[in-house]
Amino acid sequence: MATEEIRVRGTVQGVGFRPTVYRLAKACGLRGDVCNDGEGVLIRVCGDEGAVTDFVVRLQEECPPLAKINELIRTPYQGELNFHDFVISHSVSGVVRTEITPDAATCVECQREIFDPFSRFYRYPFTNCTHCGPRLSIIRAIPYDRCNTSMSAFVMCSECEKEYHDIENRRFHAQPVACHTCGPKAWLERADGKPVTASMFSMLDDVDAVCTLLQKGEIVAIKGIGGFHLACDATQEAAVEKLRQRKRRYDKPFALMARDITVIEKYCIVNDEERELLVSPAAPIVLLGKKTQETISFPIASTVAPGQNSLGFMLPYTPLHHLILKRMNRPIVLTSGNIADEPQCIDNDEAKAKLSHIADYFLLHNREIVNRVDDSVVRVTDHKIQIMRRARGYAPAPIKLPPGFDHVPPILAMGSELKNTFCLLRDNEAIPSQHLGDLENALAFNCYQDTLNLYLNLLQHKPEAIAFDSHPEYLSTKLGKELAAANQIQLQFIQHHHAHIAACMAENLIPLDSSPVLGIACDGLGYGADGKLWGGEFLLADYTQFQRLATFKPVAMIGGEQAIYQPWRNTYAHLLSANLWDDCQLNYYELEIIKFLQKQPINLINQLIEQSINTPLASSVGRLFDAVAGAIGICPEKCSYEGQAAIALEAIADIHTLNNPKETAVYPFQFTFSDNIYCIDSCSMWQLLLDDLQQQTPQQVIAAKFHLSLANVIVETVKHLRQQNLFKQVALTGGVFQNSILLQLVTQQLQNLGINILTHSLVPTNDGGLSLGQAIITAARLMKKY
Repeated sequence: MATEEIRVRGTVQGVGFRPTVYRLAKACGLRGDVCNDGEGVLIRVCGDEGAVTDFVVRLQEECPPLAKINELIRTPYQGELNFHDFVISHSVSGVVRTEITPDAATCVECQREIFDPFSRFYRYPFTNCTHCGPRLSIIRAIPYDRCNTSMSAFVMCSECEKEYHDIENRRFHAQPVACHTCGPKAWLERADGKPVTASMFSMLDDVDAVCTLLQKGEIVAIKGIGGFHLACDATQEAAVEKLRQRKRRYDKPFALMARDITVIEKYCIVNDEERELLVSPAAPIVLLGKKTQETISFPIASTVAPGQNSLGFMLPYTPLHHLILKRMNRPIVLTSGNIADEPQCIDNDEAKAKLSHIADYFLLHNREIVNRVDDSVVRVTDHKIQIMRRARGYAPAPIKLPPGFDHVPPILAMGSELKNTFCLLRDNEAIPSQHLGDLENALAFNCYQDTLNLYLNLLQHKPEAIAFDSHPEYLSTKLGKELAAANQIQLQFIQHHHAHIAACMAENLIPLDSSPVLGIACDGLGYGADGKLWGGEFLLADYTQFQRLATFKPVAMIGGEQAIYQPWRNTYAHLLSANLWDDCQLNYYELEIIKFLQKQPINLINQLIEQSINTPLASSVGRLFDAVAGAIGICPEKCSYEGQAAIALEAIADIHTLNNPKETAVYPFQFTFSDNIYCIDSCSMWQLLLDDLQQQTPQQVIAAKFHLSLANVIVETVKHLRQQNLFKQVALTGGVFQNSILLQLVTQQLQNLGINILTHSLVPTNDGGLSLGQAIITAARLMKKY
């Protein structure tokens, strides 16, 4: 006979792991018990030695769909097990080392039940089981038991309790289990406060009524699993435009939800990888290539995604959404329920106060959302997943650390100012938070602080070091300094682009003791090691340090932050940097962009640049994209969100030109060496680009030529640097590499040179991945120190 204690760590709470253990232990004829505790799941078994081994093998092979075993340790049990059978014991509190499970989309079995008239879950909008449903969004404490969630307000009825205790039922120990009798309720309200009457529209119930309202062109605020959304019929131009004006979101694309993939395929091309993402438990928004809409009965409104060649689609991921869309044979807009850049509303009263001037109706429910969780956004490039926003379905699942980081001290990384996430490091894993937004918004910063406190308390995380961006004005940096001072914790300043590169290295499991990689970090901007603004960097880097080998020529950001939202400022700055402005007025005065620039206060701007007043120099590739976009007429005057012009430039790039690079005369860049660094200068590109405009070369062709030219100069720079530096791997990172055209062009050319390319797939390449890089650099420095 063997008596063992089996410790299991990983995603093992709230996913039906204990029921699986129970079922397999019974099948193997074992005695003992299983319980949740702070470290994960603890199993004690007694039985034939072969049966115990068979049990362990089957446990790993038959792991529940949402579970993930990171570690399984078998040790002899010291003592006696006084069990005559196998049982599930009560949870035990202790030091928290287990994981918090992401929310999961409705499983197939629950979908079937909510549409089965003979099921007691028929049309119940909060149906769930151990394979699906809310997790992170409702949790208050670990272990993940009902009493530690917002479901504690709902006492199970006898039927639910029976299923909860039935080992043969998939709701066995499913913490949020509920039904019509005992669970949360959904109801419909009018924004104007008047009563909703059944005579207003035909409906089965309040949830079904939402479909009718959407079909009538109304805007409905819907309380979901991690926050409120605003919905309207995506095929009704007037409804979409009404939503844009009321929400004050004038250009940024709206996310879409469709009943099933068949509906999505009417509007978009869906490959196998994208299909798999759409139906996965994470159920993210997937960016899909548009089809032409001439033959579609209900074309999507042009204002859904202006200036885009892709649409962001997701499938229903809660029973509530499935029920709303049952009768809807066309897509709906489902965008975050907030004003401008504020966080999503999560509370009923808050939503009614803030969204009543946007929504015509509210679909509310009485299950509290404890943790705000946005929808995740992903795309597939060259058959590889790119996460653009890591949130619902992915966060806060941990990321395994590379070899050499097995016993890292607890570390907190504060993240960036924009697209913020924070990250906790412990043992051999990193736990990035969900996307928290732009901290320059006061409400978003408050949400960031609340979520940070929640994670620290949930995971009982006591950091020995705090890492943050070296930019002194970032709110995350200031808060990190305050926390470090208040708790007497050492702090680490991390350079922005080094963090980007380290994050890419970490998620690709590059070992701690590896030789340096060449990191190419291209983005809007980041605070450089010299106190200047960087944004187009070639860094020879490992996890502890870096050497700046090359950069793009710094160009003035006229008006500072204004240059991010007014592309013409970048166009003029680049023309001035290339000493072409006088030539433009003499030889290119008929071009629209030159006419536009001549109307601006050029003399004043020149004085500001000469005196270095609010015109900081930045080596930003993001601003170079803006400059080219502005030059060829893409929203030169104003953008409503960062990156709008660059995204539109990518969207219009001519496919034929991109597919036939050898037939294309690309724009040249200059390559110089001064002050111990190579500098890439776009000045020679501008003359030929202006010539193309003068010859009325189509926008689409110029956009394609620019992408090809930029990719070529990046590759040529790598070739040059490789002659003088030893590196075998190149990491492509920073927000600019969200551009799938540039990413593919650079990747293919470098792979043809026999270079191994590292890209992002677990965290965003934009600033949403910075916190992981900050944390891993800090860990490496501390481990090297000791």
